Amino acid sequence: MKHVDYIIVGNGLAGIAFCEQLRKHNKDFIVFDNQSQQSSKVAAGLYNPVVLKRFTHVWNAKVQLEISIPKYKILEELLNVKLNYKLPVYRKFTSVEEQNDWFTASDKPILEDFLSTNLIKNENSAIHAEFGFGEVLHSGRINTSQLITSYRDFLISENKLYKEEFHHNQLEIQQHSVQYKNVVSKNIVFAEGFGLNSNPFFKNLPIIGTKGEMLTIKAPDLKMDFILKSSVFVVPLGDDLYWIGSTYEREDKTHGITADAKDELVDKLKKIINCDFEVVKQIAGIRPTTRDRRPFVGSHPDYQNLFVLNGLGTRGVMMSPFAAEQLFQHIENGNSLDPQIDITRFY
Repeated sequence: MKHVDYIIVGNGLAGIAFCEQLRKHNKDFIVFDNQSQQSSKVAAGLYNPVVLKRFTHVWNAKVQLEISIPKYKILEELLNVKLNYKLPVYRKFTSVEEQNDWFTASDKPILEDFLSTNLIKNENSAIHAEFGFGEVLHSGRINTSQLITSYRDFLISENKLYKEEFHHNQLEIQQHSVQYKNVVSKNIVFAEGFGLNSNPFFKNLPIIGTKGEMLTIKAPDLKMDFILKSSVFVVPLGDDLYWIGSTYEREDKTHGITADAKDELVDKLKKIINCDFEVVKQIAGIRPTTRDRRPFVGSHPDYQNLFVLNGLGTRGVMMSPFAAEQLFQHIENGNSLDPQIDITRFY
């Protein structure tokens, strides 16, 4: 039998963030992951403290950024890879009225640190933007695909990864521990993404799941060194490649790509840029979205050593280190969870 402090189910952004809490505090753990949930891996990985559709702040953005950015620096050093690409986000304005709304929002104390008051004129002939841009400060991109791949290799090198499906019906729950096959653990944390919808222990949590499809294009003439937000995001990846996304589909819960999604993204992109481009890749994933746009963090109402860390939606890069720290301190030190993420709000 193998004895550990924690079993973690899932190796996406949430699972990695919790692993890092355990490493920091010298806790022994193992991870089960079969790569069936890929929303973290196919995401753009943006950290952006502003909801750019309405010019409002992201919940708890300042705290999330203060916690998350140093964590990614630690991961870069641990994995010996570059993860954090600090790029400004430019919001394309479609009218003078939108410009005025932007400057009105920038006067609000909660947004003044994140919205630049300088109107940026468009100097890129490959972009349609006659009304210019507004710049979001303290923004950028985490290469989530690189992070997940490299962290998976790290776990393998440490003999901490079981590359297999987790079968919930084989989990034996005891008073002060759980046992799964030949592993006995004090606690288990489920960080399964949309896979939570098949978890019998947390089946009452209202995980919604929203399918997103994204394109990678090659556009040698675009020459863009910022993240552009219009009807879609256009994110530079280097080597004239750009991430274009994404769609929002609430009915289809499969990971298959569709022609309709490709057509939608291409049509929107053609209204933003006027240079030639080639679609080189199309991918899809199911975001673990929630009804109130807040994560699911907390303990099972009946089993004291079963926990959930999920529902990060589209904000996983910013949210996961904060939520993981909250859960760790709750389990180990009895600290109260932030009530807006505590799953007791559903019980």
